[in-house]
Amino acid sequence: MGPTACASCSRRCSDSHRVRFADFLKTTVLLSAGAATALAAVTVLAAANDSETRLALLAAVWWVLAALLGAVLGRRAETNPPIARLLAAARASSALPEQRPGPILLNRLWPLLLFTVLAGGLAFLAPQIPAIGAGFAIVWALAWRRQHAAVTAIEERDGVRFYVLRTSPLRPIALQRTPGFKALRPERFGGAAT
Repeated sequence: MGPTACASCSRRCSDSHRVRFADFLKTTVLLSAGAATALAAVTVLAAANDSETRLALLAAVWWVLAALLGAVLGRRAETNPPIARLLAAARASSALPEQRPGPILLNRLWPLLLFTVLAGGLAFLAPQIPAIGAGFAIVWALAWRRQHAAVTAIEERDGVRFYVLRTSPLRPIALQRTPGFKALRPERFGGAAT
């Protein structure tokens, strides 16, 4: 989509002020992986401070199991059922939403931030808490790693774009569907490319 008049900044702008759902999913995966990394680092520091090698070893085993579980859950290339329902329930509109990405990401991802801060803050009281939290963040990041590509494929197939709407932080996420560009790809007939 080309530049449009943006009421929020009184100038012409492109999609840079809006949050596409595919980009939101990609950001969620990256922030979950970052949270897992931070919690793992805090766990290792807390375990080293208390000279608890057994805790570090058990945490590493849990992280490997979490990575395997996340890899199995995220192996599908199609959208997960909750995302498919969310896409199907998206409100249709011909106008692009006027939003800022920062507040929307904070509005939707505050549970991840709170989870990371609380688990990391409890590390020096009980280092196993961030170790367990890092494992769950690993599962989340790996389980959702392909969802942005699945949503992008749907957008290209149907010629639409999905945007995250600003809602209350305590309400479920809502999407808006706007017209986009349909991707034309060569068809395959009888197994041979033409």
